[in-house]
Amino acid sequence: MLDNKEILNNLEKIISKEKIKQNEPMKEHTSLKIGGPAEIFVRVSSVEELKEILKLCKTNKIPLTIVGNGSNILVLDKGIKGIVIKTNLKEIKIKNKENENIEITVDDGVQLGFLAQKLLKEEITGFEELSGIPGTIGGAIVMNAGAHGKEMKDIVTEITAIDYSGNIHIFTNEQAKFEYRNSIFSTGEYIILQVKLLLKKGNKEEIKLKMNEYAQYRKEKQPIEYPSAGSTFKRGTDFVTAKLIDDAGLKGYSIGGAKVSEKHAGFVINTGNATAKDIIELVKYVQDKVYEKFGKKIELEIKILGEK
Repeated sequence: MLDNKEILNNLEKIISKEKIKQNEPMKEHTSLKIGGPAEIFVRVSSVEELKEILKLCKTNKIPLTIVGNGSNILVLDKGIKGIVIKTNLKEIKIKNKENENIEITVDDGVQLGFLAQKLLKEEITGFEELSGIPGTIGGAIVMNAGAHGKEMKDIVTEITAIDYSGNIHIFTNEQAKFEYRNSIFSTGEYIILQVKLLLKKGNKEEIKLKMNEYAQYRKEKQPIEYPSAGSTFKRGTDFVTAKLIDDAGLKGYSIGGAKVSEKHAGFVINTGNATAKDIIELVKYVQDKVYEKFGKKIELEIKILGEK
């Protein structure tokens, strides 16, 4: 296996030096503002660069982690070994703009909020419910993100992804096997590159009105004033997780700098100096108490990355 100096030398043959950082604090790259260092952190701006790095990692058995906007992850305090790639593919293409149905091709690194603003400007409707979700299109596809009764699966027609051997695959909506907060991409076998969405021509004022309404709802109901990874727990099949946590009297309960939000019990927030250890201990405490009181197992929605 290559040492870090050799890995860096190889990386510098693929991408420019300023896109590579050593011991980069992952708290700078996650919405929870928590996480130890990435041994080597790389920003990738093209599919060619990505292919070359995948080849380098595969040949030399270098551990590889892909991150998007870091809005649904908890990075452990010891950080992440090997190479961490943040993809920076950010193109948006709009096709058949004059038709009733409009095809949008979006690169995986595009943030949902940015896309929503672009669609508003172009008077394209069907994305409003998802406009307030933090994160990138790539991450939203992986977990089939959703809000206000709409999920990514409702508007996606095609996904282009790459496997860790550098082969490109194209998936239809059906092949993506979308489920609640899950898809074929959740297994981590593929890296999403591009997504095709099917949306409709709309009225600018109506789109803006809806987006403002959802933004206001989020402001009132979610603890957006604190760092979090969004909804910490998955919804139950026959119960509302946040309600059970609330009924168990856990709103406001804290361990270290981690706290169950008083505004929305489904959110575990960082009150300022939380460690990953604090979050994990609090999550376990909440899971145990809810099971003890109601006999229901609540599952994490956020993904945990890094060295244990």
